[in-house]
Amino acid sequence: MTKADDIFKKNIQTILEEGVDSENARPKYKDGKSANSKYITGVFAEYDLSKREFPITTLRPIAIKTAIKELLWIYQDQSSDVNVLERKYHVRYWRDWVIGDGKTIGQRYGATVRKYDIIGQLLNGLEKNPWNRRNIINLWQYQDFAETEGLLPCAFQSMYDVRRMGEEIFLDATLIQRSNDMLVAHHINAMQYVALSMMIAKHFGWRVGKFFYFVNNLHIYDNQFEQARELLGRTPSEENPELRLNVPDGTNFFEIRAENFELIDYEPVKPQLKFELAI
Repeated sequence: MTKADDIFKKNIQTILEEGVDSENARPKYKDGKSANSKYITGVFAEYDLSKREFPITTLRPIAIKTAIKELLWIYQDQSSDVNVLERKYHVRYWRDWVIGDGKTIGQRYGATVRKYDIIGQLLNGLEKNPWNRRNIINLWQYQDFAETEGLLPCAFQSMYDVRRMGEEIFLDATLIQRSNDMLVAHHINAMQYVALSMMIAKHFGWRVGKFFYFVNNLHIYDNQFEQARELLGRTPSEENPELRLNVPDGTNFFEIRAENFELIDYEPVKPQLKFELAI
């Protein structure tokens, strides 16, 4: 069992046994019913990517390439236009969050990255002084929320630190998430920001180091309890997956593509489970 599978099972068990019921739930299912959940708070995990500890479960298939394409939409295209996501990357599930303009998810995510030149400032800061302690991406911008409607960011902040070990330089990353769907989005979001960390590290010719993951509200929706018990009963794969970024050191951040990523030794347990998303 990988470290990620062990953490995954323990979190599911804790939510089912100790989680509390949500109240006044904001999201809805497509039939209009409230999407209630059981949740726990203050969940933390640590992975050492340099030791091949990756936050991806083998208990069910995770669509890594799709997740990375969404990441590129946010941090390379710096867009909140779902037409870009659909036409360029063929990723379609954000359509349910389109606002009244009929094409965007509002002044959110990629639009926020572009407005504040977040990636430009992050890369410039790391280039000028890799050892500074101010390398932060923050998508939680109240001014943006006031401009338009739209889903508020779930994975909203990440931080990056450089450390030297002998002759090698490592980039450590921390992801902070206000809310996370344990069964559907947990490993998708974690692996997205692992991929982002790898892109930044490649830009400078560094190695990826540790990945710290904090979720404030970790939940399972009330229409997913059967799937949760199914996952608890599954035996994880014996393989230890690894995400690789197959580009030379020093490759420009904006030149990295989804096809440059390769997930090796990934043999997830099947069949895939079905989940109704809460909107």
